[in-house]
Amino acid sequence: MATPTSIKLDDELRSRIQHLADHRRRSAHWLMREAIEQYVEREERRECFKQEALKAWEDCQANGLHVTGAEVERGLGEQPRRPARVPLSIQRDHSVAPAQAGALR
Repeated sequence: MATPTSIKLDDELRSRIQHLADHRRRSAHWLMREAIEQYVEREERRECFKQEALKAWEDCQANGLHVTGAEVERGLGEQPRRPARVPLSIQRDHSVAPAQAGALR
């Protein structure tokens, strides 16, 4: 069940939202809800990626198993080029250590 929520917007942003909603033949409410939903989904994916990277780094520190950047490049070079989501963990027992895990914290 949806619960009403209020949000304060300055006049300029509210006008921009209404203008875009008019062009999309949608309500401003729909546009704001869609924007918030997309933002939350993107941030959840980013947080999941961050947690996977930190876990992989911890695993690497604990067991020393990792894949170097050169190994990744060689492995990718053998595959046909196509857009794909590359998971952080190549295999559960061989995690990729992020180059700068500290930057993710």
